[in-house]
Amino acid sequence: MVFNAARDGKVRRLRVFLEHRSRDEIAKIIAAKTNGATPLLAACRNGHLEVVQYLLERCSANVELRGSVSFDGENIEDAPPLWVAAAAGHLELVRYLLKKGAGINAVTRTNSTPLRAACFDGHTEVARCLLEAGADIELANRHGHTCLMISCYKGHIEIAQLLLDAGADPNRKSVKGNTALHDCAESGCLAIIQLLIERGAKMDVDAYGMTPLLAAAVCGHQEIVEYLISHRNLVSGRDERVNALELLGATYVDRKRNITTACRIWTRALSERYPVDGPHIPKPRGQSTIAAFENAVEFTTKEELMEVASDPDALRMQALLIRERILGPAHPETSYYLRYRGAVYADSGQFQRCLQLWMYALEMQQTLLEPLNCLTLSSFLSFVELFNYMVSVRDKMSQERYNDHVPPPLNFQEVMAVFTRCLREARIGVAYIEKLPAAERELTTYQRILTVIVMMVQLLARIEPISHAQKTFITKSLYETLKLKPTARNGMSLLHLSVTSPLQHSGHRLQSHNRSHALACKILIEAGCDPNAVDNEGRRALHIAAALFPHNQELVQQLLESGAHFCSPDSKGRKFTKILEEKKQKLTVNPLQYMSLKCLCASVIKECNISYTGSVPSTLQTFLDVH
Repeated sequence: MVFNAARDGKVRRLRVFLEHRSRDEIAKIIAAKTNGATPLLAACRNGHLEVVQYLLERCSANVELRGSVSFDGENIEDAPPLWVAAAAGHLELVRYLLKKGAGINAVTRTNSTPLRAACFDGHTEVARCLLEAGADIELANRHGHTCLMISCYKGHIEIAQLLLDAGADPNRKSVKGNTALHDCAESGCLAIIQLLIERGAKMDVDAYGMTPLLAAAVCGHQEIVEYLISHRNLVSGRDERVNALELLGATYVDRKRNITTACRIWTRALSERYPVDGPHIPKPRGQSTIAAFENAVEFTTKEELMEVASDPDALRMQALLIRERILGPAHPETSYYLRYRGAVYADSGQFQRCLQLWMYALEMQQTLLEPLNCLTLSSFLSFVELFNYMVSVRDKMSQERYNDHVPPPLNFQEVMAVFTRCLREARIGVAYIEKLPAAERELTTYQRILTVIVMMVQLLARIEPISHAQKTFITKSLYETLKLKPTARNGMSLLHLSVTSPLQHSGHRLQSHNRSHALACKILIEAGCDPNAVDNEGRRALHIAAALFPHNQELVQQLLESGAHFCSPDSKGRKFTKILEEKKQKLTVNPLQYMSLKCLCASVIKECNISYTGSVPSTLQTFLDVH
């Protein structure tokens, strides 16, 4: 009631609801949260000044009481009221909250200030008000991004001017080393770049060795590239200008799909490299050819460029080669376009070309990036999606076409090559995490890599026919990882994850067949997974199977045959059969087939409430406890 009235700006409804209540009761009501937000935050989000005044002056609401609010689909945690009002652009509310003593530099969970919130969405007058009130212009968020950086990235030139007039440092660096000039170059705002340079901004490199010039080239902002290379006081080196033009040409090939302009830019770059009346800057030679690029080498003359220009596929290989040489194999853009080009090949039915490029990108990532990097995880997920598509289409109907191409059957060696690299990532990830201070450990990627492992096991289970030697190879590979006892969120083992519903990724639900679920569980158990492992909620894999897939009797039967306790309850006291009853599903297997005399005795002891603690051996007591 109070939240809805605050959200809708209904002061009268607030008065009717609150004025007859005690002070303690009012304090509890206005501190209550709906979807993470208090009534005060709801009023600030929607710009209801009168409601805010009533809550602060008549109800003694805390002007710093935080909560969570949503902006453009993003949930902002621990947001103070002033931050919310500034982010929403409500100038009069901001002025009022400042008069009531709201902290001008109060930050959200990500260390974002009210001034940064105003800069993000271009609320110029709100930003001016906060600056005049003494807001800290250099207070950065958790990534080291300042208010000037975000205003430059979003293209808000008036706010950038305000911040620079107030003394903002144009050369301040973020955690990853980028400056406001980098942000302008990425967003494509030439006017702000000119403004920054007038105010003393310098060309510098970020953590990847990228200058603002290269950042503009990567994003395809030709106007900015031309402006920067035309000012010799900004870009003095001829090699810098050449690299920028070559990188811009690669962007026109891949991002803008404009081969004509790309060739024109590359021709210009060749003229810069090999001038008629000056020293040459030859391209690196003697580099090993790469099978994934079809052993292509970079063009060095206009004649060679014209030759590859007649073959669009060869020209795309040139773009990949140029990007890797200039940006380096560790740069995110390098692996992104390798994966992008591979996806294009897959869409046209050239699955082998796709796998070659993706494997090359994965090898680079695992060699050059730290363990559990999100880019590496993304590559693994791409492989899973591709393999899943290939096997799902063939399972449906071999005649079904995807862009007039039937995908080939899964190749065991190719899938296993990705799988072993995934297992390796999980193993070295454990060691990497353990070396980090507890406060810096980020387990999300590790938990996701475990999920990828079980999805890969399900895919391997769908390869037919699979030989005994291949199955043994899978089991041995898994064993080395299972020795580390990997657990995901909520204490779930790989077997728990294997039973759960497959994850959604990039908007596509990964398909899983009943038989592959059962076979995957069998493979995991044979490799060393405990069929009776318990997660933090007291659930075994059998409980999850009953809850999520009550119709998959093959999965249930496989778990029971592998030794899962039929009569063990979860933390809520529900046995496997009880969960099936709740799902209105009958058990098609004979339960007595999987119940030992020992289990029956334990069940009788528990049902009769016979005390056994201290009167039986510890091993037997543990067995009785799980029943």
